[in-house]
Amino acid sequence: MDVRTAFAAQNYAQARPATAPRPQPDDAGNGFAALAENFAETLARGEDTAKAAMTGNADPHALVEALAASETAVETAVTVRDKVVEAYQEILRMPV
Repeated sequence: MDVRTAFAAQNYAQARPATAPRPQPDDAGNGFAALAENFAETLARGEDTAKAAMTGNADPHALVEALAASETAVETAVTVRDKVVEAYQEILRMPV
């Protein structure tokens, strides 16, 4: 087996260390923004369906589905908020 020093050094320089972060696609930082947009869209859809149901233009089944989706979205947002507040309070309790 022929291992040349220059070849080994070049491969070593190109290798990504195990502790280095993996490259992320450009839209990876927009994950939270996409979640917030999806949350707002779900609530808007539920509101539109409720308005249509009040005027008699929507199916009652569609109204129940939209309200259930809105309720799930709000419960998820509240749970995430509670976890963030809990983590913040835990950080504040840490001794300096």
